[in-house]
Amino acid sequence: MGDPGEPPEGAPEGGSGSDDEYRSVVFDESFVRAARITELSASERLNGGAANAIRRRLGPGPFGSLPRQALTLLMLLVLAFTAAVYFGITSPQHEAVGGSGAELTSELTVLTPAAGIVAAADPSSPFGSLAATAGYADGSAGFGLPAAGSSTAHFGQAQVSAAVDLVRRYLEASELAPAVLVQGETTPVRALLAPTEQSQFDQSLTAPSDDQHHAATGWMVRFDPMRTALASDTVKVAGTVRVTEADSGTLELTSDHTLVYAVRPAGAESSGPVSLYTVRRELRFDLSRTDIAAGQLTLADSVVQAGPSSCGAAQAEYLQPLPVGNAGTGTAGPAVVDPADRSAPAWQNCAVMAASKS
Repeated sequence: MGDPGEPPEGAPEGGSGSDDEYRSVVFDESFVRAARITELSASERLNGGAANAIRRRLGPGPFGSLPRQALTLLMLLVLAFTAAVYFGITSPQHEAVGGSGAELTSELTVLTPAAGIVAAADPSSPFGSLAATAGYADGSAGFGLPAAGSSTAHFGQAQVSAAVDLVRRYLEASELAPAVLVQGETTPVRALLAPTEQSQFDQSLTAPSDDQHHAATGWMVRFDPMRTALASDTVKVAGTVRVTEADSGTLELTSDHTLVYAVRPAGAESSGPVSLYTVRRELRFDLSRTDIAAGQLTLADSVVQAGPSSCGAAQAEYLQPLPVGNAGTGTAGPAVVDPADRSAPAWQNCAVMAASKS
């Protein structure tokens, strides 16, 4: 029986039969279509054709030698890259919690005693010397919050009310709570900050600095528990909170308060000398709709005046009240600053504290 690969008539004369060296070469349809040149047909040659009996096929250029799978993958990569660039440029910016890149900027003005030494207050009525006309009230009653039902052009009453309540809670935690003031507690303050600021807050506690960004006293009023104690848990407060819009997507709330604390040296007997320590805080908060919904805020600016203190005392970590009878170390010719006068800018340097008005 013959070779199955041979024609029925047998191998042609002179051929090599099954040993034909070209038998393994198969010019299938795909091979023919992939050819870069092709011979002109008989009719094309008779009708003038070209000078050459061949013509070049228009192919995919330098990519023609690539396998079909590689070409497909290359096209997908090009389409994906083009889409990424397009949507990265044209897509709207998503509103981030707390605002992208939010960072607190803070400034502290140290106030030295007006009379040269720190005067004593009456332990039984430490706030008795405060002027009745100054408008001080106990704690949050002196915040001067906006009237209920307030709204803005782009924020409704419910959103403004929620934003005001957030600021109220932050103020209570950062300047009225005894645990924060003299016990070293910080969690109540941190919990109200947007996640974008919590890292900066933590750095301000682990490595406090007066670089205008990492002072712990820019975030809250706090005294060194080893040096200062409260003579009264009551804090006298006077001031206001204002609501405006930074833009159509951001509420801006500004608090400007004067706070008076009754303090004494840590470890002193309850009958020991008491003095008044006054702090003016002007804070600016930014709240997006996302912040309001999440119950967190961004503290953008903090400007503080505090005294009586020594101008040379480091106060990035704690505020440092001078004890009764001590004199402050001032600088040459400091200006006189009244922390109860909120009509003047709060951003100052070291200054002399104006005498209390009776």
